[in-house]
Amino acid sequence: MTDLDQTAIALNEVAGLSDEQHRAKMLRRKQVQEQRLASRDREKGLVIVHTGDGKGKTTAALGMVLRSLGHGHRVAIVQFIKGAWEPAEKAAFAVWGDRLEFHAMGDGFTWETQDRQRDIQSAQTAWQTALSYIRNPDFRLVLLDEVNVALKLGYLSPEQILAGLTEKPDDNHVILTGRGAPAALVEVADLVTEMKLVKHPFREQGVKAQAGIEF
Repeated sequence: MTDLDQTAIALNEVAGLSDEQHRAKMLRRKQVQEQRLASRDREKGLVIVHTGDGKGKTTAALGMVLRSLGHGHRVAIVQFIKGAWEPAEKAAFAVWGDRLEFHAMGDGFTWETQDRQRDIQSAQTAWQTALSYIRNPDFRLVLLDEVNVALKLGYLSPEQILAGLTEKPDDNHVILTGRGAPAALVEVADLVTEMKLVKHPFREQGVKAQAGIEF
């Protein structure tokens, strides 16, 4: 008997199951899952929201970007707020050529710019760029990074965003990231994920933002 077999037996004992009971349980689960998959036969373009105060909203969205590119789709990324520096993800995605359009159109963090009118103008310009991709059926996925922050700060209105989303082709997806997503956007979205902050080294340990993790 291998170590792996012994581990499986031990885990079943902890769960109070014999091998036969475990097989029966997994068979039932497989049947339920197959029935569930068989009943889900629709396809549609999704409105996806990543929000919450935890880290990982943009990272998760970029994972979807990479997956979409891997399927041969064209993708557009418009970054709101970010833009005062060249984000590392822009360099990483450069290899995809014209399959990926990347625009970092913010002026940086609001405490750096200290110019509300300029920030509003930048957000409005970024939104017009984003809208051109949302309307374009050639772009299967459009990522609006940190747009929720622009909404929270009043640089854009929820009505603008919701009206723009109605112009999306039926098969195309839009991801909207950033903390503080408005209730109206959450209501119309098809998929909403809230990242929850549990611990962060910046707060608890005084660890600065690091390349490859925060930027």
